[in-house]
Amino acid sequence: MYKMLIPYDTVSQILSSYGITVNGVLHIGAHECEELAAYTQNGVNPDNIIWIEANPSLVEKMRAAGTPVYNAAISNKEEEVPFYITNNGQSSSLLKFGTHAQHYPWCVVSNTITVKTETLQTFIDKHKIHIGNYNFWNLDIQGCELSALISAGDNIMSADAIYCEVNIEEVYEGCALLTDLDTYLSKYNFTRHSISMTGAGWGDALYIKT
Repeated sequence: MYKMLIPYDTVSQILSSYGITVNGVLHIGAHECEELAAYTQNGVNPDNIIWIEANPSLVEKMRAAGTPVYNAAISNKEEEVPFYITNNGQSSSLLKFGTHAQHYPWCVVSNTITVKTETLQTFIDKHKIHIGNYNFWNLDIQGCELSALISAGDNIMSADAIYCEVNIEEVYEGCALLTDLDTYLSKYNFTRHSISMTGAGWGDALYIKT
């Protein structure tokens, strides 16, 4: 929804303490690429960042500004579904509002478009991406983070660290909860290192492969 709750400067320091150097970033839910400056200031080459965004108007805006962004809606199913675009842009999602509507009554769906979702595995194959070059994954896709991670299959092992938005209540209808992410990522030896929560049922968490 917003910039990283655990600033990337802090994340970079944490990863360094584990001997992890970020060589490339896979960022799903680009929005307006607000993290670009923080990535580059901490040694990430802009050419080694893959930005993915489901909202085509944001993709066009960022491309016009000189940042290459892929237009894709990542999910664990490939189908045509509604994508709910909100008046703040940042809360747009493949999922309908759950408690989000109570926490942020001023934020509403202003437009609904149809998108064709694709798995992360399909995306990687289609664009011939050497996923091993991208060892830091950042997912900010409003309740669909677990779905996207599942869709990666064993490609997830290319990541040394995963940073993602998490929920402790159904901020979006049917969204995965923090415990679901903890359980799934533990299967691939990722442990939750840090978490920062808002007072609105969601937050950000950093997972590190142990």
